[in-house]
Amino acid sequence: QVQLVESGGGLVQPGESLRLSCAASGSILRLNSMAYYRQAPGKQRELVARITNVATINYVDSVKGRFTISRDNAKNTVYLQMNSLKPEDTAVYYCNARWFNEEYWGQGTQVTVSS
Repeated sequence: QVQLVESGGGLVQPGESLRLSCAASGSILRLNSMAYYRQAPGKQRELVARITNVATINYVDSVKGRFTISRDNAKNTVYLQMNSLKPEDTAVYYCNARWFNEEYWGQGTQVTVSS
């Protein structure tokens, strides 16, 4: 069992930055991957960024060059640095962890980008 606790969401203006954090119970090194998904009102949940246990990273095209996912193994925490935020980035962001055929989710954190 893996518990994920998220923090860092909030209300920002377009062009500003936020950093999301996802703290996992236990070592994240044992996990196959960790990721952030997001879900906007009326839309399906989509993968934003994923980092694997061998540090392979992928992003959805709409955030490439603006978002950066990273991990601190000593703190069992994954971060999503979000720069140059746009109104279309507004969504609930969920942390995700995978361990073989098991999948775990955080509680979600709201990110709102509005002037």
